[in-house]
This record gives sequence, C-alpha cells and structure tokens, in this order.
Amino acid sequence: MNTQPKLHRPWRALVALAEIILAAVAVWLAFPLWAMGLKTLTVNLTDGVVLTSTRYIGSWMAAAIGLGLLAALLLVDAIRELLLAVHAKHRAKPREQDPEGFFEGHLNEA
Repeated sequence: MNTQPKLHRPWRALVALAEIILAAVAVWLAFPLWAMGLKTLTVNLTDGVVLTSTRYIGSWMAAAIGLGLLAALLLVDAIRELLLAVHAKHRAKPREQDPEGFFEGHLNEA
C-alpha cells in the first residue's frame, strides 16, 4: 500500500497567500530598521567650518538585511506552495508485482 503524502492540496494556496503577506510585512519593517542604522553627525567648528559625517550602526543594518532575506525565502516558498496547490503530477501506481515480473503484451496474435 502506498502511504506517501499527496502533494496536490488546494489549501496550499492559502499558505502561499499568508507567506506573501508575511514577506510584505518583513520588507515594510526592513526600511525603518535600515534608517535607524544611519546617523548623520554635524559639527560646527569655531572658525565656521562645518564637518558632516555619517555613522553606520551595523546591528540595525544587519536586522534590515535579515528581514530582506527572510522576505526572499518566504516568496520562494510561496511560489512553491502555489505551484503545488495548482498542479502536481500524479505518478501512476505501480502494478502488482508477481514473482516472475509483469508482462504486458500478447503471447500469440490471436
């Protein structure tokens, strides 16, 4: 008896939709995290010179990159789930095996 799980399940489309929504939320959160990782410092010297520098905070930027990676993985899995929900090839069940092997054809033409 074949006990392999079936691949074609229509509810996989709902899983794909949930993954797409989660990916969108992850991208939406990545932008503010990236902005938190950039700090602009401005110093006014006594002689009138203005010095401007940008400080990069790696922990916030790493979190933003991690959310972007998570979103990409969720989208790839959502595509897989959607393809399985729409169509999955069904393999033919193996024929009953007799001890001598299965023969398909006719021994005589009659």
